[in-house]
Amino acid sequence: MIALALTIILSTDTIATSSHTIDEVVVVSAAGEGRKRSAKGLVASIDEHLAELSHVNLVRRGSYAWEPMVNNMQTERVATTIDGMKIFYACTDKMDPVTSYVESSNLQSILLNSGLNGNPQSTGNIGGSLDLKLRKAGFNADPFHLNTDIGYETNGHLQVYGADASFSTQRFYTNGGVFYRHADNYKEGGGRKVEFSQFEKVNAFANAGVKLTNRNIVEGTFIFDRANNVGYPALNMDVKKAEAFITSLSYKHLFTQGVLNSWETKAYYNHITHVMDDTKRPDVEIHMDMPGKSWTSGLYSLLSASNGRHDVQANYDLFYNRLFADMTMYPGGAAPMYMVTWPDVGTLNTGLALTDLISLTNRQWLKVSAKVAWQTQRLNDDEGYHALEVFFPGMKQRYQQLTGRVAMNLQHATPTTELNIGAGWGSRAPTVTEAYGYYLNNTFDQYDYIGNPRLKNESAIELNAAAKFSMFNSHLSIAIDANAFFFYNYIIGQFENRLSPMTVDAEGVKVYGNLDHANIVNTSFITEWKALSWLTWSARLSYAIGRDEQGDPLPLISPFAYSSVLAFTYKRLQGRAELRGNSRQVKAGRKYGETPTPAWVIGNISTQYAFSINGRRLTLRAGVENVFDKRYATYSDWCDIPQKGRNIYMNINIEL
Repeated sequence: MIALALTIILSTDTIATSSHTIDEVVVVSAAGEGRKRSAKGLVASIDEHLAELSHVNLVRRGSYAWEPMVNNMQTERVATTIDGMKIFYACTDKMDPVTSYVESSNLQSILLNSGLNGNPQSTGNIGGSLDLKLRKAGFNADPFHLNTDIGYETNGHLQVYGADASFSTQRFYTNGGVFYRHADNYKEGGGRKVEFSQFEKVNAFANAGVKLTNRNIVEGTFIFDRANNVGYPALNMDVKKAEAFITSLSYKHLFTQGVLNSWETKAYYNHITHVMDDTKRPDVEIHMDMPGKSWTSGLYSLLSASNGRHDVQANYDLFYNRLFADMTMYPGGAAPMYMVTWPDVGTLNTGLALTDLISLTNRQWLKVSAKVAWQTQRLNDDEGYHALEVFFPGMKQRYQQLTGRVAMNLQHATPTTELNIGAGWGSRAPTVTEAYGYYLNNTFDQYDYIGNPRLKNESAIELNAAAKFSMFNSHLSIAIDANAFFFYNYIIGQFENRLSPMTVDAEGVKVYGNLDHANIVNTSFITEWKALSWLTWSARLSYAIGRDEQGDPLPLISPFAYSSVLAFTYKRLQGRAELRGNSRQVKAGRKYGETPTPAWVIGNISTQYAFSINGRRLTLRAGVENVFDKRYATYSDWCDIPQKGRNIYMNINIEL
């Protein structure tokens, strides 16, 4: 939805936009303005930037690579792209969400579209879409720019080092950099060490652009990201290596006459390798090797036009993805056992999207968007195909699906009031895990999961509304936001008592199936008060409900959550004090293996001071998270692993 009412300024670091096309933006870097928008600056992880977005929660399996949820929906119902490029994780346990393969230093912003009104490149985005926009130097910027970041956190001895540089002329630009993170095991509140929570990561990137003429531009991108020795305390295994190569080449033509504005075509390729490892775990009964690989190549072509009343975007996209994962078990004294868990599934998807933003009056806008996509999938690995065929006799080796979405949003805006109402319908095809996964162990409920190639497409109707009111010369603002999703053929794992688990200590087996219906409702209330020119107070309350067809709670639905922030600015000094927490999770999805989590509340403080020395801009930041060293776990902490205890951080940024 076009939630103009979502002006949640938890700090000066987060922006909610009224651009009519997106719900919210968190700015990661912006040249010429210190390029920092989070309390920690560029040393903040992508996960910490995502946490600034109001519709986003994060599933945490360790201290690295958190899985973003939008509107209390996980990866299956959320489309995540990097500059419009589709990328698919390579881990059957979702240890490597798409967001884990970029770094703050390479990002300009993170764009959130809530619900079905997604960006043109999104597919299957019932819950919403995230697009990570890469930072590019651009033409006619500073001829040369150098930026360095150094950061340290006491809890886990996290070290962060980064440097990036850019060069720009009227016809050419390039920018690139390297970022490195290293962390030991962190400590929960009270001081106990959380074993297997360490990680190490390096990220390198390069962007370049050439103006062939004033109206024709060619741009290219390359990203290399590698994480090693990544611990996951909530899982049975860690990660030996997670590695990504991401490349793209685009051509853009700018029109100067007529209704056409621009035409951009981008081709891209990415390859992800993910290797799980349990060799460092004590008392492993059966050692396992579990590698996974993902290959994606694709393109999109986006045409933009306007005539004063209509702003139209037409987008064609095409991608081909292959996912393969297997597992070798080494029982002591017996021959190794081999199993294919993702049977080399090749997915070809092509779609056409159309968006029209219509200016009804100078205060009213109607946005209409639609997309239709056709998909075909083939199981290329015969061994994996025949293993699934045991459970689904007569299953085919190739499947086809047709999906789509349509959404409408009406917005009315005055200088003091913004109103929004919208509705939409959308569908998604089952993921590779849901359709073809084979004995995938889920530590959340301790069941082995098997995919179901006969699943129906999941669909949902969305209703949404938002309102924002500004009072007392905009010194006080109040925003209310709500959306509801009514699912049909909701996909979730269902008990299958006739099958025996394969994983040691597993409770049983679940097979993915369709529920006739399910519902998810999200609400939020936000207020901001500019008490003085240098002092601002803001608060946010949110609540969600998720129910299946029998009225039982769905898992991983947020309890009542709240936050309160007091921020001040005095010349070059900024500071903020934050209080945030959740109520007790009383509506835990016990049927789905979820357990209640206690209520919690923590406090955070941070400061920032910026100054210049001989033309060099320096920014110093320091803060304390979880000031009172509270031991707690949130509802979305996998298997209730505790969050960090008291954490003191400090970092410095130098710009030339």
